[in-house]
Amino acid sequence: MADQKKTRRINTKKKFVADGVFQAELNEFLTKTLGMEGYAGIEVRATSMSTEIRVKAARHQDLLNKHTRKIREIQSLIQKRYNFNDVDNKVDLSIKPLSYDRNLCAAANVEILKMKLLGGTPVRLAANNILGTVMRRGGAIGCEVIVSGKVRGQRAKAQKYAQGYQVSTGQPKKDFVDVAVRHVQLRQGMLGLKVKIMQATEIMVGKTLKVMPDSVKIIEPKDENLNEIKPDVQTSRNRQEEQQQTAQ
Repeated sequence: MADQKKTRRINTKKKFVADGVFQAELNEFLTKTLGMEGYAGIEVRATSMSTEIRVKAARHQDLLNKHTRKIREIQSLIQKRYNFNDVDNKVDLSIKPLSYDRNLCAAANVEILKMKLLGGTPVRLAANNILGTVMRRGGAIGCEVIVSGKVRGQRAKAQKYAQGYQVSTGQPKKDFVDVAVRHVQLRQGMLGLKVKIMQATEIMVGKTLKVMPDSVKIIEPKDENLNEIKPDVQTSRNRQEEQQQTAQ
């Protein structure tokens, strides 16, 4: 009995903090390593014997076909950093596709914006290109691109480019607006990039359909045949006949 490994019970509060730190560190690490592949978030599922990390990426096919070595290296680094092993504490890293169109992914679009700015594209042209991709190809309801820093000259300022409609308060903001933030180092200094995308008024979260609270759907009236409509007028004679039928 003494040789058996004792399981330490952890305080509930400390467990929540540890899980939050684990996800935050993992998210930051994968944002740096899988930024070019359109990294769009993680989903951690832990059991008593193993931990499954599902990585969502816009270009998941490129990762699965061309960068299998990169995935194995990332899994090995996570295993060494958090003391996972292949016996009783295994970690599995899987790449999953997005549940929606990749043109509506804020993380993928902000990475494209970052690459355009590093390539020397003017800010306005790059931002309008992102807006066009999201609104025309993706069919989004609204999109907003914010670029802040020393865009032109020595004075730092923020430029905002927006199209369509977006909610900005309450729980719908958390449910319906996808936000991604990146930083890009240019010759004149550091620029901050933010892309906000509102996909639709109805989105699928897992198997549940979430609808905007103020969304109104007008149903088209059905075609009715006027000849089939018969007036139903209650008279005293009709009532007496119905009472006699029920009594019998």
